Amino acid sequence: MTLPRIHILALGGTIATRPDASGAMQMGLGADDLVAAVPLLARLADIRAETVSRVGSHSLSFDQLHALAAKIRTLDVDGVIVTQGTDTLEETSFLLDLLVDRDIPVIVTAAMRNPALTSPDGPGNLLAAVRVVCDPWVRTHARALGVIAVMLDEVYAASDVLKTHPTRLNAFASPQTGPLAALVEDRVVPLSLPVRAPVEAARKRLGALTDVGREQPVALLWMALDEPGYLLEVLVDHRDQLGYRGIVLGAMGGGHVPERIVPLITQLAEVLPVVVSPRAGGGPLLQQTYGGPSSEIALRKAGLVWGGRLNPLKARVLLETCLRAGLDRPAIVEVFDAWA
Repeated sequence: MTLPRIHILALGGTIATRPDASGAMQMGLGADDLVAAVPLLARLADIRAETVSRVGSHSLSFDQLHALAAKIRTLDVDGVIVTQGTDTLEETSFLLDLLVDRDIPVIVTAAMRNPALTSPDGPGNLLAAVRVVCDPWVRTHARALGVIAVMLDEVYAASDVLKTHPTRLNAFASPQTGPLAALVEDRVVPLSLPVRAPVEAARKRLGALTDVGREQPVALLWMALDEPGYLLEVLVDHRDQLGYRGIVLGAMGGGHVPERIVPLITQLAEVLPVVVSPRAGGGPLLQQTYGGPSSEIALRKAGLVWGGRLNPLKARVLLETCLRAGLDRPAIVEVFDAWA
């Protein structure tokens, strides 16, 4: 029997750490080390392992991920697994989902516990990822699933997965939709298919995004009780010097901000795309319920872009990608409206 050809791309992260002389965990393990730690993989797939980088995911860049997506688009294999750190997994998997459109499974996995601990989860997560990528249901529905995350024997859509705890093993979840599948007795049990229309609409607008050299910084600002707006004032007065090309606001409730900062936000929305996203972790946001100067009705009329059900982290990824593709404001609004 011919085994599926699986390409593992290792970026670094906790799954790839080892202790230094002081006992502190440092990046050090490569893709071959990760594979060697799980001998069973050789019975499941024809594994090709490649070390792309040895960095924590908190230090990954958009440019690195665009280069990674370009590599994934060209690989002649039956499936791809990316191993990385958990810090930005919800962002990197979503970006890859926007950039990679293939009919093979593409999986992102990681570890919460480092290899020096008594019960590290990295080997188990990698084994689970290989089982998922080889599963007939997953391979049949690869395009419908898009890029997926596999953590602790559960499968999540890249557009919905969130890191919900900084240290626990069960740190990942999809609060809005739940997992797409689960591994039970080493088999994949399908639960649902994700809603793919928003991602497909974004891809059509983004086109073939191959130029990775045009950084488009997007500021992320969290709205909170009695926010005075000082950072917004700096953005208004020194936008060109700061270099930001867009802003994402983590808004309160269904899409609200403190009334005192509305003038600053509307000023910025005249010159930059300003996206409103739910700080609660997911939407959809309201569109026409509340009135008043800082309500969703007023902010939408003032020209702010509505982020729908995307949380602020994912909204920032999408906005940066839209700006990198050269989309103008009407096109950006169209892309985000698909998540309403």
